[in-house]
This record gives sequence, structure tokens and C-alpha cells, in this order.
Amino acid sequence: MREIAATWMRGGTSKCWVFRRDDLRVDDLSVDEVLLRVYGSPDHRQVDGVGGGTSTTSKAVILAPSADEGVDVEYTFAQVGIEEAKVDWGSNCGNCSAVVASFAIREGWVPVQTDETAVRVLNTNTKQLILQRVPTPGGRLDESPTDTIPGVPFPGAPVRMGFVDPAGRSTGMLFPTGRPRDVLSTEVGGVTVTLVDAGAPVVAVAAGEVGVRGDEDTAALDVVPGLLAHLDGVRREAGVLMGLAGTPAAVERAVPKLAVVSAPGPGVEADLVVRMLSMGRFHPAVPVTGSVALTLAAGVPGTVVHDLVPQPAPTGGLRLGTPAGSVTTFVEEHEGVPVVGVLRTYRRLAHGSVLLPDPPLLPSASA
Repeated sequence: MREIAATWMRGGTSKCWVFRRDDLRVDDLSVDEVLLRVYGSPDHRQVDGVGGGTSTTSKAVILAPSADEGVDVEYTFAQVGIEEAKVDWGSNCGNCSAVVASFAIREGWVPVQTDETAVRVLNTNTKQLILQRVPTPGGRLDESPTDTIPGVPFPGAPVRMGFVDPAGRSTGMLFPTGRPRDVLSTEVGGVTVTLVDAGAPVVAVAAGEVGVRGDEDTAALDVVPGLLAHLDGVRREAGVLMGLAGTPAAVERAVPKLAVVSAPGPGVEADLVVRMLSMGRFHPAVPVTGSVALTLAAGVPGTVVHDLVPQPAPTGGLRLGTPAGSVTTFVEEHEGVPVVGVLRTYRRLAHGSVLLPDPPLLPSASA
């Protein structure tokens, strides 16, 4: 039995265990093997581990101070499989990103400034630089729960997160196919999509193209006959077009993300209504990285997103109508490059250690 130091945190609308990178180095085991056993995977309940049994609660944040110029902290995100013995390293989680600055400050990796401290975070999955700002009045980290966000029933400590020059971090281009929209094959319904890479690779499809309104509750969408399978087929074919994999079967479970988008109805205070998939189910709100991609796509004529938002398209940010409420993004500049971001909140839930049993690391035959 081995004890591994860990902090359990809520970041945005997700929960994650936060580890120092060196603490996950275990002799004769890969990091994947360590995480899967600690989280209790594969098992849909994750009953013998610390995983929460859902895509938003089976996540890991792995951190280390950085020696690179212009970077304070290196951050690697892991989406730990639930029913599969697999860890997905292919993308970032914007919500979990919200925990990084405060953790780094508590660890003493970043000097604290007066009033507000800026932490430069490099996500190693996507090579994305994220500028995070947290309140530090009097030179001390303030984690008072002063702000609320859609999808979280309680207030938390605020962190302003900006993705610096986010276009093309995974594929090299804002629109990986070079086009603002593409028509997929008849095998997945011949739907029209926009493939955009900013924050994370995202497939945007109009709700009408897949036979729904787009403003339904996620529980209702999850049980529409054939919808999830259809959308996964769309997502996998789009992943191949984006250059993320050679075949649909090889496309990762977590990336690209898929957003079902629609125009806001009368009285809806939003520029765009979004229902986004996460690990095969509809997300209870919206992934931060997905909101970054949709914000940039909204500003380009010809995209599926641009055609649905009020014209002229918003330039200072986007109001996204999600199942949990409205999420507002911002667009600004930092040292001459665009920054797209959003305000999130976070909270520390517990701190201590998780226990890694001795082998065997996979379930018994009786399971």
C-alpha cells in the first residue's frame, strides 16, 4: 500500500483530484495504471476508488512548477475512464483549470502580489497558455466564496481565466479543414458542421440537423432514441477530418468535443443556446474550452455558430445559454495577442492522501 498526497477540489462545474507530478511517479507502474487503480476503474460505480462515476467527477489535475520563461506552472489534465481501463490525455478541461493558480500559490511556486496575483499556466495537453488571476488582498490568497456560476449551487472563490492566443493549439489551425463549415458523409446523416480548434477541438452542429430543438433538458436529450449514438458518429467522423485520428474508431472519447447549438428563443438572455457532449453524455453546463471555441467561431462568417447568433455578431464575448444558466465569455488582448476566457469559481474540498493498493490493479473475474 502506498500513500499519494492529493487535494480534492471543485473547479468550475467539475471535481478533480489534484496531484504534484512527482508524487505520481511509482516504480514499475505507469501514471495511467496508478490513476486507474486509485479512481477505481474500470467500474461504472468506481466503488473501490475515489472517482465519482461521472465524466465531470473522474478527472485528475497534475501540476509542477515550470522552469520555462513566461510560464509559472505546468498543468497536465487526465480524464480517467470509468467503464474503460483507459486514461485520456488528448485534451484539457477548462473547468478543472480553475484550481491551478490557487494550488500553485499555496505550494509557494508563485510569488504573491498585492491585491491580485497573475499565474501563467501552461496546459501540456494542448500547449495552451492560460493566464489566471486570483484575488490576493494584502499579499495573501483569498479563497472566500464570493462569486457564483451557473451549474454550481454554492458560491466559490473567483478565478478569471484567459486562454492566450487559443486558435489551433491541437491541430495548428482555427478551422482544421481550412473551411468554416463542412458537410459530413451520408453515413452520419450528411449533417453540416463547423470544425473549430480553440481551447479544444470542437464540432458544432445545429440542433435542427440532428432532429432536436436544442433547448431541451440534458436528461431528456440523453434518452432520445439513437441521438447519442448518432452524435458520437458525427463526432468521430469529424475527428478524422480534423486530423486527430486516422479512423473513426481511433478517435478519443474526450476529444473532439461536440456542441449542439441553436438560436435563442424569445425572452432568452443569450446569444447562443448550447448543449455539449462530454464523454458520451450531455454536459450539465458547458466545458470552458468549448465556450472558447464557440466564441471564436461566432465571429467568423459562414460558420454554423455565426449563422445562429444575433447580427452583428458580438465582439467582446458571447452569452451562452446552457442547461445550468447563462455563461458569459470575454475577448481581450494580452501583449498584442487575443485572449478568450471566462470567470470560474473553485473550492478546496479535502486535502490528504489517496491510497494505492498493491497489485493486482485490474478487477477480479468475479467483478
